Formats: sequence, C-alpha cells, structure tokens
Amino acid sequence: MTTAPARCALIGAAGQLGFDLARSFDLPGTLVRLTHADLDVLDAAAVARVLRELRPTHVVNTAAYNLVDRAEDERAAVLALNAGAVGTLAEVCASLGATLVHFSTDYVFDGRRATPYGEDDAPAPLSVYGASKLEGERLALARGPGAFVFRVCGLYGIARSAGKGGVNFVETMLRLARAGRAIRVVRDQVATPSYTRDLAPKVWRVLARGGPGLYHLTNAGATSWYEFAREIFRLSGLSPSLTPVTAAEYGARARRPAYSVLGHGRLAALGEDDLRPWPEALAAYLRERAEVSAAPAPVSP
Repeated sequence: MTTAPARCALIGAAGQLGFDLARSFDLPGTLVRLTHADLDVLDAAAVARVLRELRPTHVVNTAAYNLVDRAEDERAAVLALNAGAVGTLAEVCASLGATLVHFSTDYVFDGRRATPYGEDDAPAPLSVYGASKLEGERLALARGPGAFVFRVCGLYGIARSAGKGGVNFVETMLRLARAGRAIRVVRDQVATPSYTRDLAPKVWRVLARGGPGLYHLTNAGATSWYEFAREIFRLSGLSPSLTPVTAAEYGARARRPAYSVLGHGRLAALGEDDLRPWPEALAAYLRERAEVSAAPAPVSP
C-alpha cells in the first residue's frame, strides 16, 4: 500500500496501456515515462543502470511481446521479453527496494470452464504466448517481493499498440470494414475486451489501497469476438460483410481459450469492482477516437 510520495518509472509509456497509465497517474509523487528509446528491457545491464539512476519506488512494466500467433514460431524471443526481462526487472526492483507492477493475460487459462476465472484458479496456457506470460507472472512474484501482477484481456486504447504495428482489434475491424473487405470473426471464444482508459486508473487505486499479489482487471461482462465486432460496426454505422466462424474454421496459428472471462475477486475485496460494462467502454473509446481524429493538427512554430 502506497503511503510515502511515489517515484514511478513507467516502462512502455508510448503503448496504449502505458499512455493511459501516464495520463491517469494520480499517486502523490512523480511519474517518469520510459519508452523503448529510453530503456530496452532486454538489456539487463541497461535495466540495472537506468533504474539505479532513477531510484524509483515503483517500476510499472507494460513492455510485452503480444503477437500471439507469431509467438508460436518465435519461442526464444517471446520468452526473453515476457519472462526473462520480467525476472531481471524483479531482481533489480528487489535490490532497490522498489515495487514491481507487471501485466499478464487471460491467455494463461485453458478456457475449459464457463464461469469467470478467479485469481486463485489454476492456469493452464494453450499457447507459447500464454506460457510466456505465466512464466513472467511467476518470476515477478517470486523474485520481486511485494510485486503486483494484473491480468488483463483484449486491450484497446487511443494510443493503440506499438507492439502490434499500431493496431488493436477495434482498429483492425474498422480498417477492414472501410476497405470493403469481407470479415470473418470467431464466435466461439468468449472474453472481455477492455478499454485501457478504464483499466489504468484502477491500477493506481490498487497500488494506493491494496496489498501486493495477483489481480484480475477487465471491463465488466463477457462477449464473443464476433459479437464484439458486431457492436463495433453498429456503433460506427458500418455494415460490412461479417461472417461468424468457429476457431477451428478460422485456423489461427496459436490456440486460444474458448472462455477466458476474468472474475474480479480481489478488486471486489477492495470495493473497486465497479468497472463499466464492455459495451459502454467500447462506445466511450469510439467517442474519444472521433474526438482525437477531429482535433486540429498542432501548428509548427
């Protein structure tokens, strides 16, 4: 629980989650934004040097390998970033007496159930990506005493995702629709796509009020990716050719859980389980997206 003034080092500040963490930061203290240009978390010596110079009280790590299908063929690279680098961060944080804050995924579960997964449910990842994130969780909690790990799901945010080439699922759907493409979306995978602007303030609330450990953090409710796509198009006034398919028909390289809705038991225990339902969050994102698109470009001096 945060009491003294914080000095937070935010790794991955240019990504969609990092962007919203930066603009919602409200702990007493200061926030230091670090992009990849400032710190490559794969460089262990640089991690130790930069963090020792900053002397942070908290290190918030949003850097990750998120290309789920490509990860199947790049096991070494995905493990290096999603696990090895996390272990390094945890060790350096422990040596500095700093709190590590790390982010994981709903893909640590196998999806064989039909009710929300709790923080204490046993993970069983189906993919290289999921296994790498689970190992990152383990290293964060084992090597960084007092670490916080937040499992999130289907993130989209106004900054989009640098690690995914500047796109997220919502942006991909809109781009395909406006290009007149026929779209196939999986209907038998159920999750909770989540707006980073909603999740980010909760991270700071939990750090201020809660104890360390594992938390599930998503918007409320559940939906299939097909139904999510339908709602994107409905709210955007678009009517593309949209076909529901099974995961088997879609044939993605990596297996995903059929059901990966996350229960918010630890948020509820703090009185913080009040995130808005996913349809409201999506509508808010589309409004913010329109406002950003309509804003005049800055004028050069």
